[in-house]
Amino acid sequence: MTFSNTNSPAIIVEDLKKVFRKRSGFMKSKVTEQWALKGISFTVKDRETYGVLGPNGSGKSTLIRVLSTLLIPDGGSVEILGHTLPKDERWIRQNIGRVSVDAAFYKKLSARENLLYAAQLYGIKPGVAQKRALEILGRLGLKLKRFNDPLEEMSRGMQQKISVARALLINPPLLLLDEPTTGLDPKSRRDVQTYLEEIRKEEGTTIVLTTHDMAEAERLCDRIAFIAHGRIVAEGTADELKLKADTENLEDAFIKITGEKFNDEKEEGEEE
Repeated sequence: MTFSNTNSPAIIVEDLKKVFRKRSGFMKSKVTEQWALKGISFTVKDRETYGVLGPNGSGKSTLIRVLSTLLIPDGGSVEILGHTLPKDERWIRQNIGRVSVDAAFYKKLSARENLLYAAQLYGIKPGVAQKRALEILGRLGLKLKRFNDPLEEMSRGMQQKISVARALLINPPLLLLDEPTTGLDPKSRRDVQTYLEEIRKEEGTTIVLTTHDMAEAERLCDRIAFIAHGRIVAEGTADELKLKADTENLEDAFIKITGEKFNDEKEEGEEE
């Protein structure tokens, strides 16, 4: 699948808001609100890799879930590949790939069975799907003899490579990546990063990447948005952000611009 109108942005987000509500107290009568996104606006160019960089709890995972139609926004507008949310969510689901930090699988099934099941949902024939899956996994450095092993017997790095392959089976014009290399060993991290660079160059894939890995953001992203407490507080190339903060590295730039340090807080509304 391709998105042919290269003159139009791949994503346009204007004043996007998302709130999580919880009930507590006697008879659950008290309602508290936590705003995960507080009026975010940005544009992603066609064929661009756009990074959203921030600590856990900053809103970046909520943003990816909204863009991938898993959450309904509470305000603002979103246009993806010329289609709007939530009106065109079915079309958007069929034309994007998504990789999350904790990918969900049928762990008792093999990598092959998981990928062929996913392909069936998109109407891809098993033979075509298997050939493409093997090609992707080979380039990701996964030993193909593991293709028929149950997912529960695979390492975290292997499972994440299966997740990347699943997202790319349809050759999507847009790839949404929520911390795709978190927790991976150095080799697996490099394998995934290298492949993302290759598909962008070969296929013209637009990528939105959330991460708290400064080196990853600097390596992969054309532009980077700093996000803190549900707001984008700065945007630009890595060099522009370092120049703005008058720092030599991206982490110091983030701390200086946002006043925040990276931490291990849980994102509101999400699992640990």
